Amino acid sequence: MKDHEIVALYHARDEQAIKESEDKYGVYCHAVAMNILNDRSDAEECVNDTWLRAWNAMPPHRPSTLRTFLGKITRNLALNRLSIRQADKRNPHLVIALEELGECVPATEETDARELCEMMNAFLERTSKLDRQLFLGRYWFAHSVRTLAIHYGMTENAVSQRLKRTRAALKIYLTERGYTV
Repeated sequence: MKDHEIVALYHARDEQAIKESEDKYGVYCHAVAMNILNDRSDAEECVNDTWLRAWNAMPPHRPSTLRTFLGKITRNLALNRLSIRQADKRNPHLVIALEELGECVPATEETDARELCEMMNAFLERTSKLDRQLFLGRYWFAHSVRTLAIHYGMTENAVSQRLKRTRAALKIYLTERGYTV
């Protein structure tokens, strides 16, 4: 079933929308949650909560890309669940990834977050496809450097260096536009 048909089911308040979403994007959403939480039970709970959040968001929302919409919900739910856990139970490569990103992205108020997000998207559009994929893989999907290296046929050092250069370029890009870390 196509995304626009699934969204139409949500807007018609047809429960088949949840089944179709799960059939089409369940594996994807589970992978997003597992990358962050590294716990099957918590990941499954986040995915189930994703369907409820999607049900409550549509209508009025009508996402243009259902995969991204559901992935974002799952990611946010997983990050919220992770923050509730005790520090010693956190996924270590996610904590490291967030610390790395914190070196070049300033903390912002809620009102500045949207503008910062738009600037980061504009920055990523200027990068090479590989750098963009590595950046998103590391900081959006919370993949470890090792996982990225295996996936892209690179050494871990090469992935780390590309990410380091991308973060440095992002920091310069944001600084030039008035953001400081």
